[in-house]
Amino acid sequence: MLNYIIWNPDGILIDFGFYQLRWYSILFGLGFVLGYQFVKWRFKRDEVNVKLLDNLAVYLVVGTIIGARLGHCIFYDWDYYQNHLLEILLPFSFSPSFEFIGYRGLASHGGGVGVIIALLIFARVEKISKMWILDTIALVIPLAAASIRLGNLMNSEIIGSPTNVSWAFIFQSIDNIPRHPTQLYEALSYLLIFGILFWLDKKQKLGKGFILGAMLVLLFTARFFIEFVKADQTAFEADMVLNMGQWLSIPYFIIGWVLILVGVKRKN
Repeated sequence: MLNYIIWNPDGILIDFGFYQLRWYSILFGLGFVLGYQFVKWRFKRDEVNVKLLDNLAVYLVVGTIIGARLGHCIFYDWDYYQNHLLEILLPFSFSPSFEFIGYRGLASHGGGVGVIIALLIFARVEKISKMWILDTIALVIPLAAASIRLGNLMNSEIIGSPTNVSWAFIFQSIDNIPRHPTQLYEALSYLLIFGILFWLDKKQKLGKGFILGAMLVLLFTARFFIEFVKADQTAFEADMVLNMGQWLSIPYFIIGWVLILVGVKRKN
């Protein structure tokens, strides 16, 4: 056990009594802030009105939270939420007593759908190219995803399966079993993907939709394989050949390759 990393951080940064500021919230917000700066750079490079960024940020925050929340509640915990529908979109628990709990349960697959829908609405309202805005946000999604996974690490959630590798984490708030630090695996993978996408985008010779397609293929390929060393998030996944995260990654992977091929044709 001495070779393993003992992990037991306090997920709460500041406790105000009536509200707890958590590391997860800070890191979630950091992902948006960093992404905003890169999106601003792309707006300026392509000579798009930077004033649209404030409205875009609102669309993205709302789309991400609603999509990720619905994704978690529908695909991972419907047995509970079908009888507590108000708790899906309200950050409160009504049983056994009223309590502010925040949004404990956000699924990245649902967040992806929410972001896409929000961007399509934004592009229609602001009359800009749908594929251009999708490519722009696709560029920074891995950066935001990495920040979220670091937040999961601070919460000791979405943990890995048991292992004896020397870099295993013991999540003491869960048990004393050494496990894969899958949050770190994902965060590092997503940062690498962000670097690849940023390098590709700077070439400026790609057809519209290529960056979006490459992001979907790379991100959900990484997600698919990391799921093999991740503990099941819900009991019903125990008897599945592929878990829910893997099944939900496959459509994104296929759509990504279609977009890459279309982007290559547009380039030519």
